Amino acid sequence: MQSRPELPVYGRDEDRPIRRYHSASYYAHRVKESLTTRVSKLVCSIFLGLLAIVGLITFILWLSLRPHRPRIFLDDFSVPALGQGVGGPENAQINFKVTARNSNQGIGVYYDASQVTVYYQEQSIGGYQVLTPFYQQPKNSTIFASMLSGSSLTVTGSQWKQMQNDRTRGPVIFRLELTSTIRFKISSWNSKRHRMHANCPVGVGQDGMILPDYMDKRCPVYFS
Repeated sequence: MQSRPELPVYGRDEDRPIRRYHSASYYAHRVKESLTTRVSKLVCSIFLGLLAIVGLITFILWLSLRPHRPRIFLDDFSVPALGQGVGGPENAQINFKVTARNSNQGIGVYYDASQVTVYYQEQSIGGYQVLTPFYQQPKNSTIFASMLSGSSLTVTGSQWKQMQNDRTRGPVIFRLELTSTIRFKISSWNSKRHRMHANCPVGVGQDGMILPDYMDKRCPVYFS
């Protein structure tokens, strides 16, 4: 039996979808919103791109110019009268030499104020102050050297006696501390001031001279 072809069925007019037409102001508002969104995205993209470029340049400069703290080395230290075993604290003197090295390639260091203090059993027994500020060029070294005696050396009789006792048993241990107020200089820009501390333990033998284990030794450095 042959089937009948199905014919399309149309409903009433009210069943058909109604096309809605909007006013010109509606379409103008939609276009304005679209342009605003595109402009905002463009501005954000440009801003993020510039921020990424600045960050990359800053990172590269930091890698190439990051400031290294000065490297402090104790070159020499001696208490001649201690090695002679004669006299008292009034005849004592301490000779020292410390080297501050600036290992930076393009960064200089300003030393606004510096002080060298010698300690024995964690008590200050003398000091030397550098009153004149100075500038240290990149890849350069500066030597702090002096002799402490008289009013700059405050060794008491009991401390001198204890040093003599230490000398008979082995090395006499001192501690030299270099403190400086420094600033880093990159081209025409100067950093804020930093308080640098370098602690140099040092031992002298029975002859009053620095022991080889402490000579030219790098001293720990920290900032406060």
